[in-house]
Amino acid sequence: MTEPRLDVLCIGNAIVDVIAAADDGFLAAEGLDKGSMRLIDAAEATRLYGKMGPGREISGGSAGNTAAGVAMLGARAGFVGQVADDQLGEVYAHDIRSTGVEFTTPFREGGDVPTARSLILVTPDAQRTMNTFLGAAQHLDTSMLDEEQVRDAAILYLEGYLWDPETPRAAMERAIAVSHEAGRRVAFTLSDSFCVDRHRDGFNRLLDEKKVDILFANEAEIVSLTGKDDFDAAVAEAAQRVPLLVVTRSEKGAIAVENGRRVDVAAEPVEQVVDTTGAGDLFAAGFLAGLAQQRPLDQALRMGAIAAAEVISHYGARPEADLKALVAQTLG
Repeated sequence: MTEPRLDVLCIGNAIVDVIAAADDGFLAAEGLDKGSMRLIDAAEATRLYGKMGPGREISGGSAGNTAAGVAMLGARAGFVGQVADDQLGEVYAHDIRSTGVEFTTPFREGGDVPTARSLILVTPDAQRTMNTFLGAAQHLDTSMLDEEQVRDAAILYLEGYLWDPETPRAAMERAIAVSHEAGRRVAFTLSDSFCVDRHRDGFNRLLDEKKVDILFANEAEIVSLTGKDDFDAAVAEAAQRVPLLVVTRSEKGAIAVENGRRVDVAAEPVEQVVDTTGAGDLFAAGFLAGLAQQRPLDQALRMGAIAAAEVISHYGARPEADLKALVAQTLG
């Protein structure tokens, strides 16, 4: 097996986030479930955008955020995601490349489907309610994969959000096969409870067929996936089916279970939680960067917690502070 050129290659929705403040009354008036993520069509995206307050545009998308975090931590990252040949597509490509991420996916031409965007409403308690128009992102197909790039990555990281449309799901399945044929590891994040609710059978099939080597989840997602009411029972059940399980627990920290050994870490202190958008994405980035640096599990978890703490201290899902410096100060 050749030495990998990339530490982590992420595949996911290429989305431009539009983030605006909102109160509970606005959510209630719009019939929105606080803290949730829903998929919307172009008409609803236009309508809701017109009713939102002033917004801030930031390139996002779950796996894209993770790739950016991996690169900011000094590891070699790549990203695969579909954008359109339009203004937001150009913005997305520039933004992710500026973080040091390798992004070579061809633009979707034709102008029939615009670049994806997520309208994110942040309430004063820092909860984010996401309304996502997938646009061009859901048209990522196998022809857009650079299979040599997949073979060159030590870890292939996939987001559950992209499992919904059939076309990118096929691309992800192909990427998994290529990665494993090359002797690499595949990581998968469940992304959101609604993804688990919609694709529980498919996600469980991935585990049963040994297609996932590293599984990322939060408390609600792992409970939903396994059907267990008790958190520890859910962890025990899932850990038997995947070589490395990582579960985040918000203010209660995070755990990892590898070959039956469980490691727990506390959450990093945060002076003020401003916006939880991207917390899980950056946690995964820190953990994966720790694996790339061959750190022990507890330190990889701490790196995830450090990255997550930074991103929830401000608006937006991309770090604003020097993550490498923060890790050096804490872990050396």
